[in-house]
Amino acid sequence: MNDIDRTLARLASDPVPAALGGIEADVLARIAAGSTARDAGLGIGVVAIAAVAIRMAGANLSSSAGQMTPLSPLGGGSPHAPSTLLADVP
Repeated sequence: MNDIDRTLARLASDPVPAALGGIEADVLARIAAGSTARDAGLGIGVVAIAAVAIRMAGANLSSSAGQMTPLSPLGGGSPHAPSTLLADVP
């Protein structure tokens, strides 16, 4: 811990770099430029909402097609399921 304390004390005694004088203007310019990125994000949000709406409409159409049969490895009757492997019955 003494090394950290000495390093912090040395940094505190060093003069402030001249480049920090204009950092406020740079930060404010970047914040102003970030508003265009937020506008682009709004477009992405609209596209995402449209995709969800299309998916919901598609789900309603496919539900009338009939019951789907489960895949064999994911179905309930798998002989290799942990519940059947740990059971005492074959």
